[in-house]
Amino acid sequence: MAKAVCNASPIIGLSIISKLELLWEIFDEVFIPKEVYNEIVGNDKYKNYGENELKEALKNDNIKLYKVKNTEFVEQMYGRLHKGELEVMIAAKELKINRVIIDDRPARNFSETMLLKSIGLIGILLTAKKLGLISEVKKYLDILIQEGYRISKKLYLEGLKSAGEEELFNK
Repeated sequence: MAKAVCNASPIIGLSIISKLELLWEIFDEVFIPKEVYNEIVGNDKYKNYGENELKEALKNDNIKLYKVKNTEFVEQMYGRLHKGELEVMIAAKELKINRVIIDDRPARNFSETMLLKSIGLIGILLTAKKLGLISEVKKYLDILIQEGYRISKKLYLEGLKSAGEEELFNK
């Protein structure tokens, strides 16, 4: 499915459910900018989810670290979006990659103005199910919610519907 540049929250989410490998099973190459690395490593917000997994993925060259060149744009836009999200978009442009993995809706909308295609964590899970890499989406969404990962009820239900699992909602 080509290349992608990934933001912190999908890495954290995939680490929570022990499925970070879905990134390199779905994409040929996955990059993260330095700011995303900094957000994950040493961040106690999510019980250090993602830190060890990311370090291991970098060591094994499953994920590649990229240093953004156009830091001026990041500084100009900082405040409207987080630095990590901005660096993801700039890295994608600099690397001539048209796919970004970002959960935050405003960041995804902004990425589309930059002619980038965005996918979030739920989209990754749906793609993984479609490719036969996982058997269901619901159990992973439930684990994420249980661990405090923010997924609105609306998004949860949309994910189940897209996965053909809406009948599992009341179980």
